[in-house]
Order: sequence, then C-alpha cells, then structure tokens
Amino acid sequence: MDAGLSTTVPLRIVICPWLAFGHLLPYLELAERLASRGHRVTFVSTPRNLARLPPPASPCNVDLVALPLPRVDGLPEGAESTNDVPDEKRELHWKAFDGLAAPFADFLAAACADAGRRPHWIIADCFHHWAAAAALEHKVPCAVLLPTAAMLAAAPRQQPLESEPVEAAAASVLGQAAAAVRLAVPRYERDDVAPAYADDCASGMSIAQRWFLAKERCTVLAIRSCVEWEPETFPLVETLLGKPVVPLGLLPPSVDGGRRRAAGSSEDHATLRWLEEQPPDSVVYIALGSEVPLSVEQVHELALGLELAGTRFLWALRKPAGAVLDNDHTLPPGFQDRTRGQGLVTMGWVPQISILAHAAVGAFLTHCGRNSLIEGLLFGHPLVMLPIFGDQGPNARQMDAKKVGLQVARDDDDGSFDRHGVAAAVRTVMLDGEARRGFVASALKMQAIVADKERHERYIDEFVQQLRSYLPTDDLTTTTPSSSS
Repeated sequence: MDAGLSTTVPLRIVICPWLAFGHLLPYLELAERLASRGHRVTFVSTPRNLARLPPPASPCNVDLVALPLPRVDGLPEGAESTNDVPDEKRELHWKAFDGLAAPFADFLAAACADAGRRPHWIIADCFHHWAAAAALEHKVPCAVLLPTAAMLAAAPRQQPLESEPVEAAAASVLGQAAAAVRLAVPRYERDDVAPAYADDCASGMSIAQRWFLAKERCTVLAIRSCVEWEPETFPLVETLLGKPVVPLGLLPPSVDGGRRRAAGSSEDHATLRWLEEQPPDSVVYIALGSEVPLSVEQVHELALGLELAGTRFLWALRKPAGAVLDNDHTLPPGFQDRTRGQGLVTMGWVPQISILAHAAVGAFLTHCGRNSLIEGLLFGHPLVMLPIFGDQGPNARQMDAKKVGLQVARDDDDGSFDRHGVAAAVRTVMLDGEARRGFVASALKMQAIVADKERHERYIDEFVQQLRSYLPTDDLTTTTPSSSS
C-alpha cells in the first residue's frame, strides 16, 4: 500500500501595519508578494485606511479586516491615518491606536479557536507592542517588521539612564545611527528626536518604549532592507538587536507605474502631459511626501530657490494636515507667473512612479522618506535631499555616504534653509557637469540593487523559509492518501 503524498501547506499570515500610508503601502506590497506565492494573508487596519488603499492584486488570497479606531476626545472625526492628524493631535492618535489592542486580541482569539483559521505567523509593525503581546499569549510566533534602514533599527537604546537627560540619550541614539555612515548629526536633529523618549504624553508611552516592547515580545525581526543596500550594517545588526534578523528586501514598486489610482488616471495626468513637452533629463521633480510639516516660510524659500536655480521643475506640493491656507497664498506672490515657462506646481495626487519613470526627469528633490528613496533610486535618479523629521536625516546621510546626491545646506542649530541653499544644491546636481556625472554614476549603482526584481523576490522566498523554519513539521505538510494498485 502506498504511503500517500505530502503537500506543503500554505501559511496563514496576519499583517498589522502602523496607521501611516508610508507603512500601509509597503506592507500591502508584502501581503501581495506573499499572496502571489499561495499564502493566505489577513491584512488588519482601520476601515477608512483600508478603503483608501488600492485593491490587492491577489484578492483571493488577501483578506482585509477592519478594526474601528476607538474615539478619543479631541481627535478629529475620521482621523485614522497620520495623514489626517494635525501635529498637535498626534499623541491623541497614538492613544486611539492603543485602543485597538483589545479588538485585535479578540480577533486573534477567535482566529486561534478555529484550527482552519489559526495563523501560523503574525507580522506586526515595530510600534505594535500589543499585537506582539497578543501573539505571545496565543503562542503564535510574531515577526516585527521595521520599514526603516538597518542602521536605524540597530541604533536606539531602550531608555535614557536616570541620571542622563532625555536630550543626551537622543543624541546618543542618533550618534550611533550616524556612526554607520561616519557623518556628524546636526544639533537640530538631536533636538527633534528627544520627544521619542518622552512618556509624559496623552498616550502615556513613548515611541521608543513601543519599539522596545515589540522587539522584546517578538520571535524574529524583519527589516525592509538588504545586505547590498547596507553592507556596512547588516553584519552587526543581529548582534546589536539581540534577536534573529531577516532582511526582507526593499519591496520596490513595479517599474511600470504599479497600481493605478483608477483605470487610465495615470497615463493622461496633467503632469505627464507637461513632462512630454520637456527635454530628456531636464526636470527636477520635487515631492516631500504627504506628511512633511513645512511652514509657509519654508514653502516660500523652497519656491524661490527653484526659481533662482533656473532649471525646469515639477513640484508636487501637498499642504500639511491641518493647514488652513488657501492655494493662492501657499506660494510666494507672483511665483507661478514668473516661472510659467520654467516649471509646474500641482496640488493633490500625482502618479509619482510614472513621473519618476519619465525620461524628462533628471533629479529628485526629496525629503528622504524610505519609500521615496527607494522609488527615486529605482529609476537611477540623483537626489537633492531636504530631510525634515524622523528617519529622514539619517537616510539622507546614508545617501550622502553613497554619493548619490547632495543635501540642501541647513543651519546646524535650528535646521532652517533658504532659497540660496536650495538653488545651489539643485544647480550642482542638475547643471554642474562633473559633479552631476558622479551623482548619476552612483545613483545608477544603487539602481542596479533596487531594480533587481529577482534579487528582491529571493529575499521574500528566504523570508518565507525562515518563517517555516520556526513551525512544527506537522503544521507545514498535509498527507493525501494515494490509491493502491
């Protein structure tokens, strides 16, 4: 009698991203990569965030689960993502986020009670300490995913010493991150990171504490990076973190424009029609993300710097959440009239991947958010770097060390920049022949890493193998009796 045939069981995976589209979108990309391999993915977020995501490319294998965000006094109605929340309300958003702990625990308990639904793994964002705790309670292994560079994942310490001021501890953290690329950290950036250690806030828990609790409770850490991107860091990161670490690859978007907001909405967008009229490599594309809190003064200095630089430009200008200015007063008086033949300013959604893929674009002026860096280098563009907050400064210094672009000059004490610094950086990257050739050559080396689809698919395959290696053999195979002859 034949023994039967063993079949590898697809994994059931729950993914919980942080409530920011800079996290939601790459986590959805991961969900689709896993689903395309036949695994069953449950993607958990809040109703409005899920409604604003593009539909999954593999809907049969991706289930969207909506957990309503609890109401918190003072938080605007419908403010489910960080993009909806004014700066002064961020702590209330964290408090509402923590209110998801009980609904998630109930969801997981129900899933674990059904053998056919019980997850093999939870993949939680680095702030989801309560998701990692729920996974631990139900004996479901948990991978905590860090969407940052490995150098940042390895840098933070758990908390400042009691005798050490918060500011000094924050400086120590960023000093370690900068040591990975051997560049100094400006004073204003050290000051900006200090609040990450403050727990005297509406939510009662600092960002640093959230990360360390999640790390302590997880089984393995996954980092959205690869050895080729950070060869100087990955050999050290597992030792520094004290946990198994798996590089996930960069999860680059599709080079053909990726998911479209709606059928046909990308190809006929006004920005692409404008780019069609521009010479190759002549346009600097400016996009600082949807959440970068630029002041009116900063917007004006950036605008006047672009005007001074004299190069063609395409600026995707988004007002920060909570802005009350109307469009007529966002830009300097007369700016659009004076630059009418030089550039285009557009507000609202733009097809960024299609813009970056266009032959007319010759450089990318970016805030150095993780997604934007990956997208810009996917097309080999040299960078003009204007980091504003969070991980953007260390990201920019890492790119500085790789010589893929130039940072806009800043005041070391307060981080301010002016039109002359903007103009100088844009001219150097776009017009200085020798400097530009060097930046382009370095950017093309990075493009070879980012655009290598097979490389990043291998990273996903290796990640899945790592997940399987932690599970009992009985959970991984099913045996089908074979007929005897």
